[in-house]
Amino acid sequence: MLDFTEYTKIFISLFAILDPIGIIPVIVLFTAEMTAAKRAQVGRLASLAVCAILLVALLIGQPLLAFFGISINSFRVAGGILLLLIAIKMLLGNFYETGADKNDNTDGETVSANAIVPLSTPLLAGPGSISAVIVEAHKANGIQHYLIMGMEIVLLSITVWLTFLIAPWVAQRLGKIGINVFTRLMGLILAAISVEFIASGMRGLFPVLG
Repeated sequence: MLDFTEYTKIFISLFAILDPIGIIPVIVLFTAEMTAAKRAQVGRLASLAVCAILLVALLIGQPLLAFFGISINSFRVAGGILLLLIAIKMLLGNFYETGADKNDNTDGETVSANAIVPLSTPLLAGPGSISAVIVEAHKANGIQHYLIMGMEIVLLSITVWLTFLIAPWVAQRLGKIGINVFTRLMGLILAAISVEFIASGMRGLFPVLG
């Protein structure tokens, strides 16, 4: 089990990767013609999907790596490179390149589809966040460590749900410029975190670097 500071760093890093505030423009795009009830339904489905995906990564991520013969240090380097690419996209302002077909009907099937793809994955619970969860899960052993990690994932999922509820209000108050500034700030934090991932993995693969 890690100390409080380490778990705080894990939560902040996962929050930076998911970037629920930065995804507000995409939420507004996909829910522009929905009623408040439909938007709430999409938010619930998306948050549940994010929670389920990350919990699966937490519980069976390490055994899956062992099955394929991948060391955690190799995964740290690969995950760090992936996070760095995501951070660069966030810093350049072209992270969210998606759109919605305005002719789609917002029936139950379409609502569910939009909530899962692309909102839940890959925009929120994508390869970057999955990689981060697997790497962070390997930092300690014991049921308490996994319980705390699980609680952080649940808390992040609740944050995603709240983001859907406040998206229209935040979009109006912050404006496009404000959201872009926040996304770039999260990108800078994520870039620093990714460098730490790569450095840690390299030290594990090549002990002479330590």
